[in-house]
Amino acid sequence: MRLYLASAALDDVLWATRRRLIDGVLTTHALIGEQDIDSEREQLFDLCRTAAGPVFVTVHALTGAEAYRDARELAKLSDQIVVQIPFVEDVIESIHRLTADGVRVAATLVFTAAQALLAARVGVVGVVVPVDELESAGHDALATIRELRSAFNASGSEADIIAQRPGSAAQFAGCAAAGADAIAVTADVLRALLVHPLTDRGVDRFLHALSRQHGTWSYA
Repeated sequence: MRLYLASAALDDVLWATRRRLIDGVLTTHALIGEQDIDSEREQLFDLCRTAAGPVFVTVHALTGAEAYRDARELAKLSDQIVVQIPFVEDVIESIHRLTADGVRVAATLVFTAAQALLAARVGVVGVVVPVDELESAGHDALATIRELRSAFNASGSEADIIAQRPGSAAQFAGCAAAGADAIAVTADVLRALLVHPLTDRGVDRFLHALSRQHGTWSYA
């Protein structure tokens, strides 16, 4: 299973990349807009230089011709770019054209197995399933991931199922157990995955035992 950071903050991407915690970045223009930057293009260049793997970024448009042009321009920035396009009827032909041109496309706003199967048929490399939005709307996001996994296995689809923004360690583990090929988490959630109260308690016992054996413990 691959792990992506849902962020456009270079400090967060560098922190996670240096620790070998992530396989790439999944970002949006909204996330990029939250950064104090002069150029979105330069920010994307910097993300590609910082990340060790693919950088997913969303197009600006929803109409077929505009989505195609925007996706082609984004793909020129780096071989690492995977263009994210909301999976709606108007862009299906553009996705066909882009994949024929060798541009990697991931379908976003996928909420059902039916949508995912149709997206896979038109050549996307992945379908992005917003876990947080499903849960907020009263749906069982993990059941949706399991249904997609079963449908993809039965159909022989090679597209990745990307679970986007699980909000807790339990949801993260649930997405993995449900069969997600990749999970995209925010920096806050990624940091939270590293900690647990029992771990902190165990560290305290460990340090206390060392101090009793060797005197005062110091990293200096």
